[in-house]
Amino acid sequence: MHATRILQQGRQPMIRFLGKRSVPSKVDHTPHAHPASPSHALPESFASYRQKAQQHGPLNPAMKNNYSTIVGGHIGGAPGTSLGRVEAAKGEYFDRSELPARFQRLSWTAAEMEAIESGGASLHA
Repeated sequence: MHATRILQQGRQPMIRFLGKRSVPSKVDHTPHAHPASPSHALPESFASYRQKAQQHGPLNPAMKNNYSTIVGGHIGGAPGTSLGRVEAAKGEYFDRSELPARFQRLSWTAAEMEAIESGGASLHA
């Protein structure tokens, strides 16, 4: 049986293309700024771009004097304490243990630990 062959003989695609395939005669390959760029201009050179670029901190060695603790030209070359003290703003906390008591973790009761260890079977026994 060749039912699929019989069905495909009268098949006509539902999509229709307008006109013959053609390659545009002129394509503009000149570089241009991205439409969403803030300055709508290209940098003069890659070197001038690198002077202002940042990736996990400044890439320009002249800008790194604010980050004099960066050793070997990369983040993580020095301990975090050398970058200075970081203070949380009012109402912000870095750790859950710093929160008011009503928001801190509750300790497990013996009954809860037993229920977890038995997979809940101890609740029904």
